[in-house]
Amino acid sequence: MLLHSVNLWNLAFYVFMVFMATLGLWDVFFGFEENKCSMSYMFEYPEYQKIELPKKLAKRYPAYELYLYGEGSYAEEHKILPLTGIPVLFLPGNAGSYKQVRSIGSIALRKAEDIDFKYHFDFFSVNFNEELVALYGGSLQKQTKFVHECIKTILKLYKGQEFAPKSVAIIGHSMGGLVARALLTLTNFKHDLINLLITQATPHVAPVMPLDRFITDFYMTVNNYWILNARQINLTTLSVAGGFRDYQVRSGLTFLPKLSHHTSALSVVSSAVPKTWVSTDHLSIVWCKQLQLTTVRAFFDLIDADTKQITQNSKKKLAVLTHHFIRHPSKHFEEKPAIISDLTGTSMWVPVKVSKWTYVAYNESEKIYFTFPLENHRKIYTHVYCQSTMLQGVDLSWKAELLPTIKSLTLRLQDYPFLSHLVVYVPSVHGTKFVVDCEFFKREARSLQLPVTHLFSFGLSSRKVVINTSGLYYNIELLNFGQIYQAFKINVVSKCSAVKEEITSIYKLHIPWSYEDSLTIAQVPSSTEISVKLHIAQPENDSHVALLKMYTSSDCKYEVTVKTSFSQILGQVVRFHGGALPAYVVSSILLAYGGQLYSLFSTGCCLEYATMLDKEAKPYKVDPFVIIIKFLLGYKWFKELWDVLLLPELDAIVLTSQSMCFPLISLILFLFGTCTAYWSGLLSSASVRLLSSLWLALKRPSELPKDIKMISPDLPFLTIVLIIVSWTTCGALAILLSYLYYVFKIVHLQASLTTFKNSQPVNPKHSRRSEKKSNHHKDSSVHHLRLSANDAEDSLRMHSTVINLLTWIVLLSMPSLIYWLKNLRYYFKLNPDPCKPLAFILIPTMAILGNTYTVSIKSSKLLKTASQFPVPLAVGVIAFGSTHLYRVPCFVFIPLLLHALCNFM
Repeated sequence: MLLHSVNLWNLAFYVFMVFMATLGLWDVFFGFEENKCSMSYMFEYPEYQKIELPKKLAKRYPAYELYLYGEGSYAEEHKILPLTGIPVLFLPGNAGSYKQVRSIGSIALRKAEDIDFKYHFDFFSVNFNEELVALYGGSLQKQTKFVHECIKTILKLYKGQEFAPKSVAIIGHSMGGLVARALLTLTNFKHDLINLLITQATPHVAPVMPLDRFITDFYMTVNNYWILNARQINLTTLSVAGGFRDYQVRSGLTFLPKLSHHTSALSVVSSAVPKTWVSTDHLSIVWCKQLQLTTVRAFFDLIDADTKQITQNSKKKLAVLTHHFIRHPSKHFEEKPAIISDLTGTSMWVPVKVSKWTYVAYNESEKIYFTFPLENHRKIYTHVYCQSTMLQGVDLSWKAELLPTIKSLTLRLQDYPFLSHLVVYVPSVHGTKFVVDCEFFKREARSLQLPVTHLFSFGLSSRKVVINTSGLYYNIELLNFGQIYQAFKINVVSKCSAVKEEITSIYKLHIPWSYEDSLTIAQVPSSTEISVKLHIAQPENDSHVALLKMYTSSDCKYEVTVKTSFSQILGQVVRFHGGALPAYVVSSILLAYGGQLYSLFSTGCCLEYATMLDKEAKPYKVDPFVIIIKFLLGYKWFKELWDVLLLPELDAIVLTSQSMCFPLISLILFLFGTCTAYWSGLLSSASVRLLSSLWLALKRPSELPKDIKMISPDLPFLTIVLIIVSWTTCGALAILLSYLYYVFKIVHLQASLTTFKNSQPVNPKHSRRSEKKSNHHKDSSVHHLRLSANDAEDSLRMHSTVINLLTWIVLLSMPSLIYWLKNLRYYFKLNPDPCKPLAFILIPTMAILGNTYTVSIKSSKLLKTASQFPVPLAVGVIAFGSTHLYRVPCFVFIPLLLHALCNFM
């Protein structure tokens, strides 16, 4: 029925929008590299020793527990407390398990065994009962307070020891990292109880899905505290993101705010972490061996030899984290590295006067020093570059950079005016072959500019640069690339001459304004495709240029081509704005709902949902108003008026502050929302028909109601019962039960209409108007009306739209219901309950609407007003609900309430 009400052009449009959305979703969920993380395995059976908490604490938090991780003999030894190591506390995230600590705990244990337990770490883990704190924020404050008590309990386990710790290090996964940051907001929390915080895939900036106000309030409290007290916070913090594989928490949300006076915070994507160089999904970031090895190495380098605990020196902590997570100089960390190296001895010294030099070492019995005089080279060249394929061994320079297959070093000669020679040290090797390459070059000759293609070229055009010179290193400047909505495919074609052995090239996408680099390793000759897109937009005051750094072979020529990737652009739209889609869906349904109410007022009949959706759901009815409001908020007088009215901040301004405001995004999301609204309407209509068929198959056919009663005898009782359920248990449960009652009423009406039609002879001459004249005779009371088949059809059309609206309210309230069901054995009443106020209003409204028919409201004096409300409310949904989804139901119940009141006014 719904399909017949839409013409073929509109249907083709909706199918096309589904195709577009599918492209974006595919890019988010599948358009990334394969998982290259190695699995972390335990060498011995993991054991989790439950730490006894004080009885009052255990009674106050019955669902939470504290565990100590161990394996084998280590676990047996530490069953007898007190402990002697360095405490580290792991906090799981949304639906996370305390057992996720085993990966890093096991690796740290193996590392301690390698040094004969000179130092070792004790890994604790909190059991949060796998709560869905990313969807329900009511327990975040409770988790924070429990962690505070756990920290005090942990430190008591070391009481009386010679090197007893006074603080703990915390590793927080997902929302666990936010809980760790929230500790500092507690009034009785001492900041020196935490000496280090490492978060993994934690959305620090904003919640992924703000489904209740408790989450947004918690975020506001934490972030405001950290910003306002940045000078007093001396906690070294590292945030690690998973990259594009993590589609649950996009990496842009994990970057800690950059403040000029807060230098103890680092944010990095796992693909840019040295010795890791892989993207991780939301769960694998916990067990990815490469990343956990890097983390454990950093932990051991942070140990103070005097206290045998993690150092309290903030500069050293930041230096260690930078060494392991930002730029690895291919050397072991040294707190005070020796800048001058001793090159004396009986080694062989070989002068090199050429500008380009290659040395292949194999079974060298003596170490060799190759010297490059710089006096003549300074006149011609600006830089010197060297690379070595020997990844293990002694390095003398702290300027080197470790890459997956090579160690590289680039020096600007101008920075060393008093340096007479460059010395390349080749150690003695036995049975190991490696290659050392060096060359002098001019920066201009190795820096090429490649303007990216336009956003709307749709991949039909491309731009390219050709590298014909035989160099080892090139910088390709990607001009005009700095927005999150830009996405490209770069194709690097390498052609090599007389290559007898395998040659590797490395292509590194370097983003200078954030640590989100990614590397691609290619065997040449080959054709390699690189996806290029951003996690963080370029700041307005930043003039740096994104670079494609190419570590190449001198035997090969390269051709670099860039073109726009339309599917990845859609993927970026979904990645950054997909969470706002429910708001746009509801906005479109509200516009159609208002159109139906107005058609009932003006013509006396209710048009099809799909017809009204096509007619009323237009972007120009919503977007211009939001744009105008945003523009006016730039004026002081309007902003003061806005604040006087106590209106919340416009969501478009929030997006602008996060560099996520793009003029066409709202239009694209509106089209996606209208498409979703159409197909969801089709689905709900089909579901009602299917359920009515099942009803008729299981129960004797019913008749259309002869007398319409707004308030049936059982309605007040049912309403009171559901309100009591909402008050004593969970508001979302009462909303769901009311929704099911409403659906039951509509299914019953559909079954009655089907029965009536099947029992009546077909008479095409019997028009709708004549039927209405013959059947619509008003009694003295509006509560006693005859219901015809056409009135029943009108009512079903209206109810199908209301069901769509109610379905989205129920979906947005489901997280708190799931949380309540999961914790039912601990708490019978959900507290705090984000849906309780909504339930008190929505339950009687749905009860009345379930008994409402169009014939009973078409003469209402309130109908015209009710038909005008959905349009401004559709604007309000976009203005205030796109980044605050919990506000969406507040805009929906108002027209539903007015619709219900039309029965009485």
